[in-house]
Amino acid sequence: MYATEAHFPLSFSKLMKKETITLAMVDDHQIVIDGLLSLLKGYETIELAFSTTDSQEVLDKLAESPVDILLTDVMMPKLAGNELAKQVKQHFPNIKILALSMSGQGDLVNEMIEEADISGYILKNTGKQELIEAIEKIAGGGIYFSDEVINELQRASDKKKNKDKAHLTAREIEIIRLIEKEYNNKEIAEELFISERTVETHRKNIFRKTGTSSVIGLIKYAYEYKLI
Repeated sequence: MYATEAHFPLSFSKLMKKETITLAMVDDHQIVIDGLLSLLKGYETIELAFSTTDSQEVLDKLAESPVDILLTDVMMPKLAGNELAKQVKQHFPNIKILALSMSGQGDLVNEMIEEADISGYILKNTGKQELIEAIEKIAGGGIYFSDEVINELQRASDKKKNKDKAHLTAREIEIIRLIEKEYNNKEIAEELFISERTVETHRKNIFRKTGTSSVIGLIKYAYEYKLI
């Protein structure tokens, strides 16, 4: 007679049901990989398929070693994490991607969500408990974004709303870019083939719309909202 779940102690039955999560890691710093492996040491339900410091060899390795989750650094030479994530999703759509970075830049996170359909994003200052929680939640079909990343996403969303609220015209953005290059009103007028009076009117409207009162404040605004 074949053994059934009823013939085993409850704890053994639960152990039988536990599935191993196969993980791959890529980070251009070996010390980061070593640190992550140290955090996962002794956690038997997470199995490492491979780790590498070369993002360009990840696709070949994934073809040889199927994994459940790819843990990838974001800022890497040769092939950046966001580009790698897109390629992985294209060639291996079933692999879930957990991004790892020093900071949760809202625009970059949004790009990876929209274009690579990542399942999570955590920071390199994460601890063991959060790392394991993120991996387990993603493996189970969920998503995981650290609190800092969620806050950055909210700030990025607020910036976009403020930018949209400003309703800057293409001409006004053009003038902002010339102001950043230290053009005066006369030089802007000559560059754009308009009158100095028109330039002055545009400047007043630009300061009003952006809520700034100085050139320094305006340039800071322009950089913050990626107008230049």
